[in-house]
Amino acid sequence: MRHNKKFNHLGRTSTHRQAMLSNMACSLIQHKRIFTTTAKAKALRKFVEPIITKSKEDTTHSRRVVFSMLQNKHAVTELFQEVAQKIGDRPGGYTRIIKTGHRLGDNAAMCFIELVDYNENMLKDTSAKKAKTRRSRSKKAAAPVAEAQVEATPVAEAPAATEENAAE
Repeated sequence: MRHNKKFNHLGRTSTHRQAMLSNMACSLIQHKRIFTTTAKAKALRKFVEPIITKSKEDTTHSRRVVFSMLQNKHAVTELFQEVAQKIGDRPGGYTRIIKTGHRLGDNAAMCFIELVDYNENMLKDTSAKKAKTRRSRSKKAAAPVAEAQVEATPVAEAPAATEENAAE
């Protein structure tokens, strides 16, 4: 039986995989967005989200725990100073995966993985969009309805027009 064997090994040994995820997490924290394969990005998301959650509490213990996972003091410093300040109120979901298609050489699925609060384009789009309350009909379906209203409108306005003419 394969209970609790949901982990993607990414074709690597345990130590190689741990080192790769640590390096990718450091790059993500420092550059806020990295370009990688979709499988690696999904594994990285499971690796980096608990680290970012740990960085919300700036204590010596949490810094040591994060450093033991990342092994890069510059990434740890940036995580606790900049990233934790920006995502402090967010309850989770710190990363976003944007699929970009397939790689030319081996047809591997490629994507961007980025920190959510650092993409200014996405932040502008969410504030600029207005919520639609109802759907509009297509122009073809709306045309017969408009013609029916045009035919009904002169009949209703005709008596009012004649009264105005009679008053003059």
